[in-house]
Parts: sequence; C-alpha cells; structure tokens
Amino acid sequence: MNELKLIINEQINNFGITRRMSEYENKATFQGHYLGMAWQILNPLIQIGTFYLIFGVGVNAGRDVDGVPFFAWMLIGMSCWLFMNSSITGCSKSIYTQIGMVSKMKFPISILPAINITSNLPTFFVMIGVSIIVLFLFGIYPTIYWLQAFYYFFCMIVFLYFLGLLNATLSTLVRDYHMILQSILRILFFLSGPVWNIEERNFPEFFIHILELNPIHFIINGFRDALLSRQFVFEQWNLNFFFWTLVMFIAIIGCHLHLKFRAKFVDFL
Repeated sequence: MNELKLIINEQINNFGITRRMSEYENKATFQGHYLGMAWQILNPLIQIGTFYLIFGVGVNAGRDVDGVPFFAWMLIGMSCWLFMNSSITGCSKSIYTQIGMVSKMKFPISILPAINITSNLPTFFVMIGVSIIVLFLFGIYPTIYWLQAFYYFFCMIVFLYFLGLLNATLSTLVRDYHMILQSILRILFFLSGPVWNIEERNFPEFFIHILELNPIHFIINGFRDALLSRQFVFEQWNLNFFFWTLVMFIAIIGCHLHLKFRAKFVDFL
C-alpha cells in the first residue's frame, strides 16, 4: 500500500507538469497538418460514421436498442471506447518511447501514462458533447441519472491510469507485450459492447455474465445507464464491487512492478 500511496502522491505533486506536457504532446502530434488539431475530432467522427454504416445500417438494420435510436446508443459507446482504446495503447508505449526525454528532465516516470491519458481528454469531452447534442435531437433530455456520468468518468480515469502504468512497465521489460496488447484490444472491441448489445447476441447466459465483468464493458454500459437514464449505480453493486476489486489488484501489481524496475528501464532499452 505504501507503493500505491507513493505513486498517487507523484501524480498529485506533478499535476501541473502532466497538464503542460499533454498540451505540448497534442501540438507536436498535429504540427505540420493543414487541419491541425481538428483531426482530434475528425478522426473519431469518421470512425464512428464508418461503424454506423456497418453495424447500424448493415448488421442492426437501423433497429432501436432498448427503445433508444441505435446511432445515439452507439455514439455513447464509441466515444468511451475510442478514448479508452487510444489511452490503453498510448500508455503502453509511453515509457519506452520517451525514456530519453525523462533522463534529461526531473519528473517521475510514473506520470508518463497520465500525460497520455490527459492528452486524449479533449477529444473525449468533445465526443461526449456531440453525444449529448444527438440525445437532445432524439428527444432524450437530462435527468438525475446523468449525474452518474461523473462517477463513471472517475472509474474510467482510475482504471486507465493503473492499467496504463502496468502495461507501460511490462511493455518496457518485454517489447512484444505491446503487440499482444493491441491484438487483445481488437478482440475486446467486439466483446465490450461499443457497437452492439452483447445481451442481444446469441451467447449463452453464463458467457454474458462473464462479459459483464469486463471493466471496459462496465464503463461503457455505465455511461449509457447515466445518459440514457436506465438505472442507478447501486442497482449494480455486485459489478461495482468486482470492478473496484479488480482495479485495486491492477494498481497494487502495477505500482510494485513499476517501482521495482523503473531504475533499470534504461538498461532494458
């Protein structure tokens, strides 16, 4: 627990550096592009449009999902998925691609995954904003359920950071791990429910219950519960308990491995 406390304190004490570095990273990424940072919005919109044609018009034939227009339902899920997918893959390579910079500057390596997550937040906020506008257009308006979105946002950030710290450490120690992680994420796209309702698939009931334990599905479904006013957090206390137990396990393992090996990262590279 002392290791976990140390990592958390490093994030709090270096929040300013994290924010400034994330802004610099975004500017550097789109430098030289005619449309610049507009690609942060255009790229996810193009992806969502493509997936809507495939799954909304093609596979789902335009049918509603639980009484909600498919496009609005999918947009919420894809906004969360694109942010989590980008953050997970980005965090995984955040240490071994920037270790040279860290060796020249005085800040803890543990903030590198946080920098990547923070740099992805503007796109996520815009996409959630677009989702809310679409909900309004379909006649879906705010209720008290919407306040739960703040809780699920907190869940998402905590999960992404500690998973990112663990993945970044393992990817630095074993470079093949990053490639394996990308392959796993491609599978999880179809098992986490951003573009289709896993409860309506022809899966055995026990398999559906297993898929519901997936933390990515938990977060996506949580945002839908909030923005579509479906149910309160406490109605899924068992899934919440499992989610936080899993996050705590990932956090303890990730912090331990990171602190154990971070003085030797340069040697592995």
